[in-house]
Order: sequence, then C-alpha cells, then structure tokens
Amino acid sequence: MKVELGLTSFADNTVIHMPEGSELPISNAERIRNIVEEIQLADQLGLDVYGLGEHHRKDYAVSDPVTVLAAAAAKTSHIKLSSAVTVLSSDDPVRVYERFSTLDAVSNGRAEVMIGRGSFIESFPLFGYNLNDYEDLFNEKLQMLLKINNHEMIDWEGKLRPSIDKTGIYPRIEHGQLPISIATGGTPESSLRAGALGLPITYAIIGGNPKRFTRNIEIYKSVAESYGHNPSELPISVHSWGYIADTDEQAKREFFPSLKAHQDILGRERGWPTFDEQAFEREIGSNGAIYLGSPETVAQKIIETIETLGLNRFMIHTPVGSMPHEKTMHSIHLFGEKVKPIVDKYFKDK
Repeated sequence: MKVELGLTSFADNTVIHMPEGSELPISNAERIRNIVEEIQLADQLGLDVYGLGEHHRKDYAVSDPVTVLAAAAAKTSHIKLSSAVTVLSSDDPVRVYERFSTLDAVSNGRAEVMIGRGSFIESFPLFGYNLNDYEDLFNEKLQMLLKINNHEMIDWEGKLRPSIDKTGIYPRIEHGQLPISIATGGTPESSLRAGALGLPITYAIIGGNPKRFTRNIEIYKSVAESYGHNPSELPISVHSWGYIADTDEQAKREFFPSLKAHQDILGRERGWPTFDEQAFEREIGSNGAIYLGSPETVAQKIIETIETLGLNRFMIHTPVGSMPHEKTMHSIHLFGEKVKPIVDKYFKDK
C-alpha cells in the first residue's frame, strides 16, 4: 500500500511576541522566498506533494500560489505542486485552468489544483462578487472548470459567469487531464458533491477527533458508488496542523506561541474563546487534530489516522502562524528523514 506524504502551508505571517522579546513576522516577500526553499527541501527529502494556500490578507503572504509553485518547479524534480486551496468562487475557471496547465508544463506534469470555497471571504468583495451568491458561484464555476478540463473547445452558458461560444482554452495539459480535487472542512454537502462528481477529496481536519470524519468518508464513498464511480479509485486525503521537533517537549515549546497567536487573531474576528494551553494539550493528544512531537510520536499518530480513515495521502500543515525559518526547515527535515521512513515501512509491510 502506497500512501503519499506531504506538506501544506498558507504562508502565515502573523506577528508573534516571542518570550525572549523578539517579534515576527518577516516581510511577505521574504516569507515567499522561504516557501520556495521549503518546497525545495521537501523535494530533496522525497516528500510527495506540497500544497500552498491562497489568501488576500495581511497575515498571509501568498495571494497567487501558482506563481510561487512555478518558482519552486524550477528548483525541484519530482514533488507534486498543488494549491491548497484555489478559491474557485472568486476566481475564473478559464484562468484557473490556464494557470495550472502552465504550471504543469514548467514542472513536467506535476501540477494539481485543490479547489474550495475558502474559509475566508475577503476575496469576494475584493474581486467584486456578491456573498449572497456564495454557493451558486462555486457550483457554476466548478461545472465550467470540469468542462474545460475535458474539452479543448467549449460552449458555456452560465448565470453568474459570462457565456462563451465555441472557444478554445490553452495551453492544454500535455498528458491526460489536470488533477482536480475538492477540499473541505467537513461539510456534508462537500462530500456529497465530490462523490457525485467522482472527484478526489481532501479533508482539512484542524480541530477535534479525526475519527469523526469517518462518517463524511462513508457518505462520500456511498454517493460516488451510487453515481457509478468506483470508490476504490478515488483518492482520499487529509491535511492537519502539525510540527515535528527532536522531542515532544521541544515541539510543544516551539509551536505553541505561533499557534496561539494565529488562533487568537482569528478568534477575535470570529468570536472564539482565547486559545490556551488546555486547548493545545487536548488537540495534540491522541484524540486531537494536531500532529505534534518527536518523529516517532508524529509517525504513529499519522499511521493511526491513515488506517482509521482509509487515506491515500496525508499532509502536515506547517507552520501555523509565523515561526523562524530555520525551525520550519528542521521540522521538514525530520518529517522527510525520520517520519516518512516509519510510515512507509509500516504500510509496505501491511
């Protein structure tokens, strides 16, 4: 059994007041350059995929993942390069396909697009979309993107996206089709949609017990089968927050300040309680959604999640919030050099 392991990032750049008195973040430009280095390292270590998120906020450095992934493509050889996610509702399906087919060309066939509605809404007013059309925008543009992926010449008549008549969309993917998956935070509607369309799915598990997603996956497979798709041929992925250090205690000490800063900023926006050490301990425990600790601790938790949910791919989202670049690089080193071999051996021997 082959399970892919990878990384995701939102290029977080949250201000953190460190215990020693220093402050992060660095400039967004430097954060972007660091992301390219992180992808390059992940490729050297044999990790399978790197996914980069799209945001349009001060505390996230990347608004155009494809440009950053293209820069990384020139410095890597095998790692798959994906968005995580592309906010399709406020983008244009034609431009999405064109950008990712271009990325596919410069990376020699390593481009993927992970689409979603996004957990933030800043892109809607930024690009002139009405939030009242939130659901309809996604559904219509998804149908158009899938049509473009299947046909070089398309006719399109939509309600929210202007119609086009017998138009070719270029460049085309060189071999086959662009890999498109749906990303979701766990809403049943997303599992139903992905299953009906026969698309791969990625679950963002960022809180609570990962085992609770078993029901979502059952729905996804059942709906896929009812629409004539073979569930065993549809990849299922998870990405969750995590951080790896030499010891469990070191990982806790280094990761908590950045996670707390990130959560407290979002908490003030969304009315969440202040993030504290009790919540942190709960999430890094055996029934929590954060994969943190020594390589052995993290590997065992990943193995359990993969087996419980029947996954084809697991991605650690790191860092959450800002962390010194050298600590992020060390975490990636440990993931590739120590965690991956443990997970690979376990499933090779199954």
